[in-house]
Amino acid sequence: MEKQGEMESGIREQQMQIVCVRSSSIGGEEEWESSGSSALSLFKEKEEEIERKKVEVREKVFSMLGRVEQESKRLAFIRQELEVMADPTRREVETIRKRVDKLNRQLKPLGKSCLKKEKEYKMCLEAYNEKSSEKASLINRLVELVGESERLRMKKLDELSKTIETLY
Repeated sequence: MEKQGEMESGIREQQMQIVCVRSSSIGGEEEWESSGSSALSLFKEKEEEIERKKVEVREKVFSMLGRVEQESKRLAFIRQELEVMADPTRREVETIRKRVDKLNRQLKPLGKSCLKKEKEYKMCLEAYNEKSSEKASLINRLVELVGESERLRMKKLDELSKTIETLY
């Protein structure tokens, strides 16, 4: 429709130019006045058409602006909805990450302490095992000595008892 209106205005313009050219070439005063009045009416029509087009364009621009406003409001609403959807999980994840970081900071010294105590434990266990094996070997030696001492004493007692028997 716009193109038809533009074409019609183009045709009218051409007609107006033809009328002006004809009136100037004929040179008659009456023709000049009649062509002038027709040119004036054509000019007025042209002005009215331009004004109508201005109004149409203005209406189209305002309708487009209205649509753009509606779409931007719609986009803002959708963005807000997306943030609401993502926000609870983001907060939860952030809270959990903070707790994990806090626990990691607490675990580091505990881990170091644990390693230190494990080393101490191993050293103590090793010392305990050495002392236990030393004790076991000493006990074995003591049992041997006590056994040997008893045998020697028994032997002496036997000898003494033999000497005593020989005396009687």
